[in-house]
Amino acid sequence: MSWVKKLLIVCLVGFFAGILTIVAMYFYVRNDLPDVATLKEVKLQTPMQVYTADGQLISQFGEKRRIPLKLDEMPPLLIQAFLAIEDTRFYEHPGIDVIGIMRALTVVASSGDFSQGASTITQQLARNFFLSREKKIIRKIKEVFLAFRIENLLEKDEILELYLNKIELGHRSFGVGAAAQVYFGKTVTELTLDEIAIIAGLPKAPSILNPIRSPANAKKRRDTVLTRMRAIDVISEQEYRTALAAPITSKLHGAQITASAPYIAEMVRQQMIERFGEEAAYSEGYRVYTTIQSKEQQAAKQALQQNLYQYDERHGYRGPVATLWQAELAANNSSETTESTDILLFNETNRPEHNDILAYLSEQQGIEDLFPAVVLTVKDKSAEVLLASDQIITLEWDGLKWARAFITDERQGVAPKSAAAILAPGMHVMVRQQDTLWRLSQIPAASSALVAVNPENGAIQALVGGYSFSQSQFNRATQAKRQVGSNIKPFIYSAALEHGYTLASIMNDAPIHQWDDNAGIAWRPRNSPPVYDGPIRIREALAKSKNVVSVRLLRGVGIDQSIRHLQRFGFAANDLPRNETLSLGSASLTPLEVVTGYAAFANGGFLVTPFVVDRVLNEQNEVIYQHYPKVACRDCLTQTQSANQLTQDTVETAAPELTADSEQQLQELFNAMQQDESAEPDAEAEPVEPQVAEQVISSQNAYLIADALTSSVWGGGDWRQGTGWNGTAWRIQQLQRRDISAKTGTTNDSKDTWFSGFTTATAVTTWVGFDDANRSLGRAQWHANMGQDQSAGTESGARTALPAWLDYMAIVLPGYSEEPLQPPTGLASVRIDLASGLLSRSTDHTSTFEFFKIGTEPTQYSQNSVQQIHFDNDKKAEPDESELF
Repeated sequence: MSWVKKLLIVCLVGFFAGILTIVAMYFYVRNDLPDVATLKEVKLQTPMQVYTADGQLISQFGEKRRIPLKLDEMPPLLIQAFLAIEDTRFYEHPGIDVIGIMRALTVVASSGDFSQGASTITQQLARNFFLSREKKIIRKIKEVFLAFRIENLLEKDEILELYLNKIELGHRSFGVGAAAQVYFGKTVTELTLDEIAIIAGLPKAPSILNPIRSPANAKKRRDTVLTRMRAIDVISEQEYRTALAAPITSKLHGAQITASAPYIAEMVRQQMIERFGEEAAYSEGYRVYTTIQSKEQQAAKQALQQNLYQYDERHGYRGPVATLWQAELAANNSSETTESTDILLFNETNRPEHNDILAYLSEQQGIEDLFPAVVLTVKDKSAEVLLASDQIITLEWDGLKWARAFITDERQGVAPKSAAAILAPGMHVMVRQQDTLWRLSQIPAASSALVAVNPENGAIQALVGGYSFSQSQFNRATQAKRQVGSNIKPFIYSAALEHGYTLASIMNDAPIHQWDDNAGIAWRPRNSPPVYDGPIRIREALAKSKNVVSVRLLRGVGIDQSIRHLQRFGFAANDLPRNETLSLGSASLTPLEVVTGYAAFANGGFLVTPFVVDRVLNEQNEVIYQHYPKVACRDCLTQTQSANQLTQDTVETAAPELTADSEQQLQELFNAMQQDESAEPDAEAEPVEPQVAEQVISSQNAYLIADALTSSVWGGGDWRQGTGWNGTAWRIQQLQRRDISAKTGTTNDSKDTWFSGFTTATAVTTWVGFDDANRSLGRAQWHANMGQDQSAGTESGARTALPAWLDYMAIVLPGYSEEPLQPPTGLASVRIDLASGLLSRSTDHTSTFEFFKIGTEPTQYSQNSVQQIHFDNDKKAEPDESELF
C-alpha cells in the first residue's frame, strides 16, 4: 500500500473520528444546553426610572445600569469598533470562527495557557445569557453548540443588538448605552472616536480596563482598538492619529438627572416595591410618571434652601469647618503697610504648598450649592479663597458682612467691621454663589419642609423634605409630626361655625386667668404679641390670630365636639390632645397632613387623598398602572340627594335680605336639577362610577373660612379713618393676588414655625424648625451691617416660614390664573356694623358686607350697641401649662 493510500485512510479515520467525537460531545452536553428560543422574548434587566409629570428624570433605581437601544440607534462607528476588536468576520461565520479556534488550540497545545480567546460575538452572547465566564473546555464546547443554535434562531443584526445591550462593561453598566452614560455622561450618539474605542475595549476585562479605575490600562486597550480599526480601514489615518492623541478624561457619571426631587424619588421607590415587589421594581424597566411639575419642584427647593440660609445668617457664623494652618493677624498692619495691596499681614505657621491645598480640597465634599474652599489671603473688606477646581475667587464685603459670631440661638456677636474679624488664611470654609456674588456660607443647622398639593384631587405638585437628601433622608414633609401652632386655628373656627357662631360673632379678646384646682396651676394663654382688643369679630380674630379667642371658641364648642370636627380633615385622634391647648396648636401633625386639611377649605369641603404616582409604564410603553384619584366635586351635582336637601333647607330658611347673587345661584341650582331630570339617558354610553372625594364640611363652611383667611392677608378697616388693621400674613400682599387665603403658625418658644396658604389651584404648607424638637429657633438681634430691610426679632411663622412660601409662590402663581373663590349657594351677604356685628344701614367706614349661612344672619340693626359678647363659661380648663400661638 502506497503512502498516499495510508495518508488518505488516516485522514478519513481522523475525519470520521472527529465527527463521532463532535456527536458524542453534543449528546454528552445536550441535556445541559438551555433553550435558546428564550432569546426571542428576552427581557433585559433595566432599572426603574422616575419622571416628573413633564418628563424630566428625577431618579433611577436598579442594580444594573442599562439603556436599551435598537441597532439603528447606535452610531455605525461604534458597531464597527466592536466588530473590529471582537469579531471581524461576524457577518461571515456561522457562529464560530474556525481560524480563531485553531489559533487558540495552538496556544493551548504549545503552552497550556487557556487565556487565549477565540469566542465570536455569538459565542459571547451565549455565554452572557446562559453560561459562566470560567475558562474550561466543557464550557467552551457548550458555548459552540449554543452559538450554532443562536445563529439558526436569530438574524445577525438581532444577535448584535442583543450583544451590545447585554455585554457587561464595568461599574454596573450593561450595554453600550449605559457605558456611554456612566463613563462620559453622554448618549452613544455624542461619543467621540477615542471614547468609542475605550468602550469597545472593555468586554475583555471591564473591571481592570475601565478608564475610571485605570486610565493607563484603558489608554493601552483603546490604542489597540484604534489600531485594529485602522488596520481594516474603518477609520482614516488622520482620525486614527487624532484619537490616539486624545487624553483619557473619563469620570463616573450617574443617570442624567434633570429634576432634583430626591425625597419624591424615595417615596416612589417605596411605593413601587410595595406594589410590584423589589425584584420587579428594580429590573423590569418601569417608567414611573409622578404628579410633580419640574418648574414648581425647582422653585420649592430653591425657596426652602434660600430661606434656611437667611435664617442661618441672621443667627450668626459658627466658624470654619477646619483650620489647615495657623495664622494670626500681624501687629504691624499699619495703613502704610497695606495701602498699596490692601492685603492684611498674618503670621502663618506651616502653610502647605498650593498643590497640597488642592489635594486636601479634592477630598472634601460639597453639599447642595455649597463648595468647600480654603482661605488664602484676607484684605480689609474681602478675602480670596481657593476652590477644588483650582479657581481663586474673591469674597466681597457684601458676601461677608453678615458673619457676626453665633453665640446662642438667642444671641449673636457684634457686627464685624473687617474681613479679618471673620476669616484668616488656612481656614476651610464653605462658599456659595448667589447670582454673581460669592458668599461665605455654612450648612444650615435648622430644618425645613415644603409641600404643595392640588386641592381638586390631592396630586402633590412639589415636595421638599429637608435641606439636603444626601445629608438626611428623613422626609420631614411626610414623617415629621410637629406641633402646628396657630395653623390649627382655621379648623377650630370651622368647628365654631358648625355650632352657632358666625364670622360676625363678637368674642371677648381679653386675658384668660383661670385656676385649676385639680392641676394646681393657672391656665394663662396669652396673645402674641400680648395685645388685647376687647370685643372683636371672629373674622378679625382669626386674621390677627388671637389666641384667647381660639380658646374661648373651643370652650364654646366643647373639646370632644372640636376633636370630632378636626378628625373630619384626616387628623388622627391620637394626634389631637384632649385639652384646651388644642385650640392653640399643641396637636402634632406632618406638613402633608396640614396641607391636606387646608385643601378642604380651598375645594369646597372635600377631603382629597395626596398621591404622587400618576402612572407606570413598562418597557413596551404600556400603561400597567394608572392612578384615578377621588376628586372634589364642588361644581357638579352627582349627589342629587344632598342637592335636594340643600335646596329644601334654602327655601325654608330664606332670609329677608337675600342678595341678588344668592338668588341667581338658587336659580342656577333649580335649572341644573331640571336639566338633570329631563336628560335622556344614553343607551350606548358605558356607566362610569364617579370618583368623588368625601365631603367633610359643607361648601358654605369651607368658603367662610377661606374668605376669612383672605383677611389674614389684606386686613380690614379703613386706614384713612384710623381703623385699618393688618392680618398676620400681610407680607404676601406683595404678590398682588386677591385669591390667596393664608395662616401663620408658631408654637411655644418658637420651636416650630408654619405657614399655610392656598388658592383654588394650589395649597402650600411650609415648616421650619430644628430636628431636635426641644430646641427653639430663638431670635435674631439687630445687625448693624444689614440695613433697614433686615428681619430681626423672635422667630415666628411670619418671619421664619412665610418667606419660603412667598418665594415659592412668586414663581408658581403666575402660572395660575387669578380665580377668587365663588360663594356657594346657601350663603347670603349682608351689611353689618363693624363694632357690633349687627345689621347696619350705614354705608361708610363703620360697616362692611359679611357672608352668613342663610338663616344665621343677624336680625337686629345696630343702635350703637354691641350684640351679645361670648365670654368665658364657668367650666374649668383642662390642666396644661403649654402656651402656643
